[in-house]
Formats: sequence, C-alpha cells, structure tokens
Amino acid sequence: MNEEISLSREVEAIQIPSGDSVVLPAGTPVVITQTLGGTYTVATSSGLARISSQDIDALGIDVAENEKKQKEAKAILDAPLEEQVWHQMKQVYDPEIPVDIVNLGLVYDCAIVEGEDGKKNVEVKMTLTAPGCGMGPVIAADAQSRIMTIDEIGQAEVELVWEPAWNQEMISEEGKMKLGMI
Repeated sequence: MNEEISLSREVEAIQIPSGDSVVLPAGTPVVITQTLGGTYTVATSSGLARISSQDIDALGIDVAENEKKQKEAKAILDAPLEEQVWHQMKQVYDPEIPVDIVNLGLVYDCAIVEGEDGKKNVEVKMTLTAPGCGMGPVIAADAQSRIMTIDEIGQAEVELVWEPAWNQEMISEEGKMKLGMI
C-alpha cells in the first residue's frame, strides 16, 4: 500500500464521496489506500475512487491469493445463520474509514424473518457517519449483496435511517482500537 501503480487496463470505479460511476483508463497512476471488504480504495489525481474485487488484476493483485482468502471466508458457512449475516456485514467498509460498518456502530438493527418461500429474509437498519454521504447507497448495497451471498437468504433489505444520529460513542471497542482512539 501507499505505492503508486499504474492500472494495467481500464476499470469502472465509484468516485468517493459522490458515489458517481467513473472509468479509470489503463495506465492511470493510483495509490491503494485501503483494501477492506473485498473492495479497493485508490487515490488518483482526481481524488478517491473505489474499485471492486472483480478488477483486482488491473491493480496487479494476485488473483490466486485473493481466492484463497475467499475460501477461508467460506468456512463461516457452518456457523448459525445470524452469525453468518453479521459476518457478512463485517466485510463492508466505509471507503474512507478502515473499520467495518458493524464495528463503526452503523448497523442499528438486524432481523431475520421467515419468508413465504421458506427462505429467510433479512431486514437491516443502518446509518452513516454523515447524512450527506454520497456513498450511503453504495455502502447499503454492499451490505445487501454480502448478505445475499448466504444460501438460506431469500431477500435482504438494508434501510438507511437517521435516528438516532450516529456519534463516535457507537464505535465498538475493536473499532476504536483500529482507529487509535484507545
């Protein structure tokens, strides 16, 4: 990290903090600033952008090593369903903060209910560190897609809420340690 690299090919990315889609051309110099939750935050001459895991080869990242990490994550499949859901949400990060949304205290509620089709549905209420964050819908969609990777889940809904207002006291002890707050 913090080493400038050039993209080996064109990639689609999401501009931070606006949430707008952008195309980064091959040869664009970038610096990886964060590699959490399967996405990569990069600094470009135009600001920060988030690149998805499907484009890691353009960053020069070893795809085989990344697949090994994904296999290790699949070991959670034997855990109870609620633990699997929380595990998946812990893989979602605000691209500007190196702490997952659970340990940041952004997830207010997570309910698992029986769906009509016999599958389980997940309903999550979460917030953001700032109401005007353009990445909010992207982060919520990341949480939803992570939850949907669980076989027993039929539907997942992630709702952004603003009450109660988030504050730093909501960060877990683990999150505070990662941020150097304790």
